[in-house]
Amino acid sequence: MSNNNNPLFNTARTTGFWYLILAVSGISGFMIVHPQVFIANDPQMTLTNLINHEGLARTRLLLEFVIVISQALTAVWFYKLFRSVNEWAAWTLGIWGMVNSAAIMISAISMSSAISIAQSAMEPVNQVMLTELLTGLGSNAWGVGSIFFGLWLIPMGYIIISSKRMPVWLGWTLIIGSIGYLSSTFLNYSGFETSFTRLLTVPATIGEFWMIGYLLIYGIRPATD
Repeated sequence: MSNNNNPLFNTARTTGFWYLILAVSGISGFMIVHPQVFIANDPQMTLTNLINHEGLARTRLLLEFVIVISQALTAVWFYKLFRSVNEWAAWTLGIWGMVNSAAIMISAISMSSAISIAQSAMEPVNQVMLTELLTGLGSNAWGVGSIFFGLWLIPMGYIIISSKRMPVWLGWTLIIGSIGYLSSTFLNYSGFETSFTRLLTVPATIGEFWMIGYLLIYGIRPATD
């Protein structure tokens, strides 16, 4: 398939690049580095990590900045890519993607504040209390933000299905992934967090990496009409 006459090909590649940066920084920051510093339900150990491993904590914070920036740029470039295909859905995709970025920004603010408190001369008991509060705020920024992590996949999938500019099953996978993400979030906050609820996000992960690969390798199909 030739893309020489496709004006959106380079835009698609750039969108895929920012989406890849988002995925890599998200996995590195949230899934790999984060558990080494911020220990769930153990503010004392978290505080100890923030004091003794400040460099690692700041690395985690910088990765959060990368997530915020790459999420925002991915949303903007998705709008640029899809606005000529379906402007209303492209606006929805861009706006919901920016809300994702804003949710993660709350986590970054909480993380930065926790690092500052750990390095302060505050009484240890107050440090522990504030660390617990800020860690919980950051965790819930990601948790509640999952609503929009799921929502932005709906217009993404809809545009693909309705335009057929990418594989239709990619679009359906994204929409199924969105339903799984939203269901997982609602179940977790209803008190039903289990291994099954974590599996509900797997279709979204498959769809997003499929999307990244397609954007980087094939770009977007030319319009057929």
